Amino acid sequence: MKLNKPKYHFFKNTKYALDGLKDAFQNESSFRLQILAFIFFGITALYLPIENIYKAILVVSLFFNIIAETINSAIERVVDLCTSEIHPLAKNAKDLGATIVFLTINLTILIWILVLAFAFKII
Repeated sequence: MKLNKPKYHFFKNTKYALDGLKDAFQNESSFRLQILAFIFFGITALYLPIENIYKAILVVSLFFNIIAETINSAIERVVDLCTSEIHPLAKNAKDLGATIVFLTINLTILIWILVLAFAFKII
């Protein structure tokens, strides 16, 4: 059985990734919201009066949410491709995708709390 997998080519694969990024931005409102949050909190982190290493940790943590939202969107698309029926397994898959985003947002909040507490010598 031959898989539908093209030969690896760096530039083509980069184009595929950018196509996916463009599609997510154009068609996924939650993805756009995560991008806005990334911009807002990223700028906020850069202007905080803390050491650069703390700023870097805060900004990097924001990528987790974008990655999680992308995974969630991919799961939703695959489920929609496989079935148009309301099925318990389809619901479970979509709910688990949403759980990825939920847990990642909570992780990011925890990272921000801890980093800011260390940076401002609260703990």
